[in-house]
Amino acid sequence: MNLNEVKNRFGIIGNAPLLDRAIDTAWRVAGTDLSVLITGESGTGKEVFSKLIHSYSARKHGSFIAVNCGAIPEGTIDSELFGHEKGSFTGANEARKGYFEVVNGGTIFLDEVAELPLQTQVRLLRVLETGEFLRVGSSKQQKTDVRIVAATNVNIPNAIEKGKFREDLYYRLNTVPIQIPALRERGNDILLLFRKFASDFAEKYRMPAIRLDESATQLLLSYRWPGNVRQLKNVTEQISIIENERMIGAEVLSRYLPGHGSSMVPALSRPDQQSELSEREILYKVLFDMKRDMVEVKKILAEVIGGQSSDMHIRENHAQFFSQLQQEVQPSSFVAQPVVSPVSQPVSFVSPVSSPITEHEELEEESLSLEDREKELIIKALEKYRGRRKNASRELGISERTLYRKIKEYGINL
Repeated sequence: MNLNEVKNRFGIIGNAPLLDRAIDTAWRVAGTDLSVLITGESGTGKEVFSKLIHSYSARKHGSFIAVNCGAIPEGTIDSELFGHEKGSFTGANEARKGYFEVVNGGTIFLDEVAELPLQTQVRLLRVLETGEFLRVGSSKQQKTDVRIVAATNVNIPNAIEKGKFREDLYYRLNTVPIQIPALRERGNDILLLFRKFASDFAEKYRMPAIRLDESATQLLLSYRWPGNVRQLKNVTEQISIIENERMIGAEVLSRYLPGHGSSMVPALSRPDQQSELSEREILYKVLFDMKRDMVEVKKILAEVIGGQSSDMHIRENHAQFFSQLQQEVQPSSFVAQPVVSPVSQPVSFVSPVSSPITEHEELEEESLSLEDREKELIIKALEKYRGRRKNASRELGISERTLYRKIKEYGINL
């Protein structure tokens, strides 16, 4: 096999060793009927590898279909994959073939396979083991000869520990694993991709191609690219359209790179690294820290009320703690809420030396339940996008199917 021929055929650009290794593995396994599990971050091009495997397989003249498991609602995914009989559920006005029946003799690509419900995972496992399945509402066994190529950006071993993915299905799918490297792990491939995208958009929009000066080149290489190749392509297109100057410096490029200020530090990442904190996890961490501080505040106030803090040295330590707490809980992204007493009088965080608290005053602790915070974030995202679940799920960093489940779970009506 000539790697360059494969790259040219499928539009794969780059010479990074990890990328070449993934291409070589995909080509070697293509001639077999083994199941393949492609892993890698979102935007790395996992679907391209599934098409590569199908094109070099004995099934290349058969059908190929790509299914995004995370975009299909939980209530209809079994019908989509395996079909249904007439009258099997409300709205089933006629019998319908599922993807596994339609693609018989070909290849089916299951993207975001970790988003499948557990019930559907059981059905998929049976197809992998015996090639048999049942339509929804039918008791008649159907046979199919389909090769499955699955992909995910989720750490499946962690999902197995949490009970969200079946271990036996994982080993069935993971007969041959292929790891797609993140863009930040591919070195100078980033520049090659940028030049290719810049040339393509120059031709598309009939304008000179944009170029980078030395400072912009260094920024491009040091940025972490959380959205990988997809993000690089979008950024290149935005700059090509919006900017008048064709020579781009670091100052201009930085406007299109979210959070670039914290991305200049070289990334110490590994191909199997899947543990970066999301914005929601960071928010939860801050809330937990705030709750811990509130517990400490209550302990100190209890000591003051009980007369256990008469020693001046202890009082000074308490005053220092309150001063530090006031600085920590007032970042720009949070608004401190007043603590309300039973007589509806606002109580501020102050030193017990300057303002003793009487034994008749109580503190009402604000709820820091993760469920409440998650529900609040979902409502805000839905309101922001006027109920558009696709946009809201992208904003929250979860799949559309997961958002759909959360809306039902919390009884959110907008």
